[in-house]
Amino acid sequence: MSRTPHRTSPPNPTAELFEAERDRLRAVAHRMLGSYADAEDVVQEAWLRLSRQDAAAIHNLGGWLTTVVGRISLDVLRSRQARPEASYDDGVSGPVVTLDEGPAPEDDALLADSVGPALLVVLESLGPGERLAFVLHDLFGVPFGEIAQILGRSTAATKMLASRARRKVRDGERPSGAGREERAVVRAFLAAARRGDFEELLRVLDPEVELAVETPDGPVVSLGATKVAAGAQVGARGAAEGLEVLVGGLPGILSRHEDGTPRAVVAFTVAEGRIVAIRTVVDPARLARMSLPGAG
Repeated sequence: MSRTPHRTSPPNPTAELFEAERDRLRAVAHRMLGSYADAEDVVQEAWLRLSRQDAAAIHNLGGWLTTVVGRISLDVLRSRQARPEASYDDGVSGPVVTLDEGPAPEDDALLADSVGPALLVVLESLGPGERLAFVLHDLFGVPFGEIAQILGRSTAATKMLASRARRKVRDGERPSGAGREERAVVRAFLAAARRGDFEELLRVLDPEVELAVETPDGPVVSLGATKVAAGAQVGARGAAEGLEVLVGGLPGILSRHEDGTPRAVVAFTVAEGRIVAIRTVVDPARLARMSLPGAG
């Protein structure tokens, strides 16, 4: 099997050309997938495909490789949607959970440290097409026409995907992501869940909202406002008794059992006045590895 070339490999024109692009390709794949291991796999697959081509016949090798990496990454993202049990992280125990004492000037400096991880959190809330369009165009300057070919869409449609993704990233990644507006949306959601107000739940949920619950048996994913709203009504009690926290800079809730052991950690991603993603951890083993505020 052909392997990705190493800097100590014997002179090989194709390998040298690939070597010059490797770091950039890895960066593209990591931004797309949020996993260094998956990014390495994608770069390896791109090398295998290049090794079967006549590199001299490729007019723009950098563009060709970017297209290949984009298509492979898109396939991986779509596969994740079809198999939600897959693990997307790199083995990190979890985001930092701190008490949410409301917006204050000093919070900006603290939250600024989480902007990088926050970007990956928001990117995970995007659909595969949105994520591809945003990463390739806004982060790596790939023309919309080339991205459209990868997606199989028109250039105009691709620009719309990127614009929608850009708004979500702008609102979700900024250091003041857990600001007054975001808190208000989350509180409205929790209040509606406690009242059993289905219509209000639908109002504050994005139509394509994703709920991911990490259970002892693995992740369980629900898609769409109707399913998420129905589930919210059932699980409202724990949230009603929960403590407001910041989960990796995002507004969230920490709830505990009567004996003080953690019951659940919930993080909300809010964009344009609606909740676009909810991440919930109820797995006791994962909760035990997380650094959580005291039982109080």
